[in-house]
Amino acid sequence: MEENGIFVTQDGSHSIQSAQYGVSYHSKYGAVQESQHVFLSAGLHPKMLEQAEVQVLETGLGTGLNALLTRLEADRRQLPVYYTALEAYPITTEQARSLNYPEQLQLADASAFLRLHELPWETPHRLSDYFTFTKQQIQFENMAFDQAFDLVYFDAFAPTAQPELWEMVVLERVYKAMAPGALFVTYCAKGAVKRALKNLGLEVESLKGPPGKREMTRARKPA
Repeated sequence: MEENGIFVTQDGSHSIQSAQYGVSYHSKYGAVQESQHVFLSAGLHPKMLEQAEVQVLETGLGTGLNALLTRLEADRRQLPVYYTALEAYPITTEQARSLNYPEQLQLADASAFLRLHELPWETPHRLSDYFTFTKQQIQFENMAFDQAFDLVYFDAFAPTAQPELWEMVVLERVYKAMAPGALFVTYCAKGAVKRALKNLGLEVESLKGPPGKREMTRARKPA
């Protein structure tokens, strides 16, 4: 397998091009912009207004950018976030060290990002007073949670690259992992995905997409 290549997106932040799947981990129009728009603005911020603490499930840890931005927001708002990330094929720590997120986000301590990749798997780590992080090396279709999460960041590779991650067997497991009232956010706006979410019983809405993308999807599990 060829080594994954790091490249600069239009907002100056890095992404990685997957040699295995032929797609990038983040939008070429801006990695940080995309993560903030899709996962924080459409998902985390509304949940922080509703609850005194938030349980987050990320399907696809990838570069760790979503987890990093979520930690920064939890610390800034002083609202506890318990974050569980699933990743079957993690990037290497060497790749993580090459990503420019600490510089782009003007972090005083770059280790706040690198630790996400260096910490042991399958163990909760309290990284700050307001952010507890657990990562599991597991395929999405093997997840087994029951109404545990208030918010799902569904950040799998695109359906054209990994269609199996968008099939009903995976989405059903995500649905089971969502607590009543939980939100599901994804950059994907394909009709087939939205129909599958509706068939599971989620209330689905199309939102304005991040730069370079017309729409994204948010869904809520009925309370």
